[in-house]
Amino acid sequence: MRRADRLMQLVQLLRDGDLHRAADLAAATGVSLRSIYRDMEVLAASGVPIEGERGIGYRVTAAVTLPPLNLTMTELEALHLGLAAVGHGGDAELAAAARALSARIDAVMPEDRQASPASFAIYPFADAARGFQHLPTVRQAIRTRQKLGLTLGGAEQIVRPLKLEYWGRLWTCTVWNETAKGFADLRLDQITTLRVLPSLFVDEAGKRLSDRPVGRKS
Repeated sequence: MRRADRLMQLVQLLRDGDLHRAADLAAATGVSLRSIYRDMEVLAASGVPIEGERGIGYRVTAAVTLPPLNLTMTELEALHLGLAAVGHGGDAELAAAARALSARIDAVMPEDRQASPASFAIYPFADAARGFQHLPTVRQAIRTRQKLGLTLGGAEQIVRPLKLEYWGRLWTCTVWNETAKGFADLRLDQITTLRVLPSLFVDEAGKRLSDRPVGRKS
């Protein structure tokens, strides 16, 4: 398993807000305790609100805010979309400025939410940009309750988009996957094609966001 995939799996395990022992996380992901400790440091540095320490356990805490501003999901999307676009451009000076701006933003965040100046390197601009391009379509589909057809890992899938979430410059979408007949959390940067389907969806028991088991792995 690639490290980026394992990090996303850890986020899914921690998202229920409960305290998880490092030993249990190591067993669930098939790696050593030392790897889990390093992964927790990487997640915290990338902006995921991780709380805990070795020997006690870890949990994901409240959503990210920038005092005195409380950012909405749309505002956060616009901020990182702009930084990613500039940082992935051909102008080295502007790319450096995007990283510097990221560091300045991190500097005014609460101490338990700060990321390192190198945190943009955890999810490179190229990978982030692939996910950002899908955000407007996914967000609109959630609002209009429109089904989506997408390609992920070479497989065609039809999904009901339910909720967008942000994890340290990485975006995921909770969906009811009509192809796999179950809930899933899809990384937007791994979607290769995306199209809005003409069919709408309505609430059905077992397929609503409220029916999704808390802390369930995808």
